[in-house]
Amino acid sequence: MTATIEKVVLPPIPAKRYFTIGEVSELCGVKPHVLRYWEQEFTQLRPVKRRGNRRYYQHHEVLLIRRIRELLYEQGFTINGARNRLESHGGGAQGAPADVVEEGEGAAAPAAAATVDVEQLRKELLHVIDLLGH
Repeated sequence: MTATIEKVVLPPIPAKRYFTIGEVSELCGVKPHVLRYWEQEFTQLRPVKRRGNRRYYQHHEVLLIRRIRELLYEQGFTINGARNRLESHGGGAQGAPADVVEEGEGAAAPAAAATVDVEQLRKELLHVIDLLGH
């Protein structure tokens, strides 16, 4: 029996600095326990932990989770395959968007991370255009 995976329409990401695990769960269509598991599997995913070990995700991490979800659920990648894909396409273990990099890492790191964000932004804009068209 072959499973057909339908592309899920995800809600737009609000303009906020931090998101709780519950908010990210709803924004990305992934249950909280899956998000916690992905933190162990994808080193790029490092939410800020505050009081009581509560996780707070930033905008770039929500985009990363959506990308991971797309690779795993829509494109059929394994965890290892998705990890390799992210690492080979500029979303390496230390990849962070240029606006989040606080210490000077050199010119190469922010540029590579910005490329990943532009690609994701393009996909989200096409998604919004598609939503408006229907």
